[in-house]
Amino acid sequence: MSAFRIRLPRRPGRLAAEAGALLVALVVAFPLYWMVLSAFKPAGEVQSARPRPWTLSPSLDSFRRVFEQQEFGRYFLNSLIVASAVVLASALIAFLAATAVTRFRFRFRTTLLIMFLVAQMVPIEALTIPLFFLMRDFGQLNTLGSLILPHIAFSLPFAIWMLRGFVKAVPEALEEQAQIDGASRTRFLWQILFPLVFPGLVATSVFSFISTWNDFLFAKSFLISDVSQSTLPMALLVFFKPDENDWGGIMAGSTVMTIPVLVFFVLVQRRLVSGLGGAVKD
Repeated sequence: MSAFRIRLPRRPGRLAAEAGALLVALVVAFPLYWMVLSAFKPAGEVQSARPRPWTLSPSLDSFRRVFEQQEFGRYFLNSLIVASAVVLASALIAFLAATAVTRFRFRFRTTLLIMFLVAQMVPIEALTIPLFFLMRDFGQLNTLGSLILPHIAFSLPFAIWMLRGFVKAVPEALEEQAQIDGASRTRFLWQILFPLVFPGLVATSVFSFISTWNDFLFAKSFLISDVSQSTLPMALLVFFKPDENDWGGIMAGSTVMTIPVLVFFVLVQRRLVSGLGGAVKD
């Protein structure tokens, strides 16, 4: 009987859900497709009055103009430094903070958690002027620190709230058993608890990396006026011209900016799926 399998017909509701998911995926993917397509189109096709969703004569001229920028390498390195520092620092601080608010009982703990939520509700644009005075007092204007510190602050509330669920899912009996076996609290923290919540750390790191890497507000704001300290989004401004924008260069630069995000996502996708699944389950 095992050789004969009965195939049950799919339910209409499931077919509708799959069709809807496919439609949403196509709508989301189409701007990315158009961006990459425009990056490979010749200048005449990019600025054509009758755009076509294909090209018969792909060209690398737009990418050549992007890489020929004098400061492009510096922009890329600065973005990599800022994004890496934000991901590592926010992950470490969020892990320790989530452990503290979950495992320890102290006054104003609930108030502190509510403050994390309130911090996420404040528009970033409303904080640019206070951040300017804060970075000025710290002596961080025109340095990469003026980009790293704000992004760490904006990444922490979401990361702490998300990791709090992972830490809470680890039974306290496991910590008690580790203490009985002679493990100190520090050893339990890094050798037992950290590996268990690592998928959640990966999930939060993806969001921190994307928001930092694609940031344009702080890169263009008055926190950074020194070109040597600017990040990769500033490379796109070169192609915005008063008379006519170079849309091919803009799309090519945007494509180059997207590649590191895709690479990072591919490297951590398995951990990301398990981390998001654990967050939803919690």
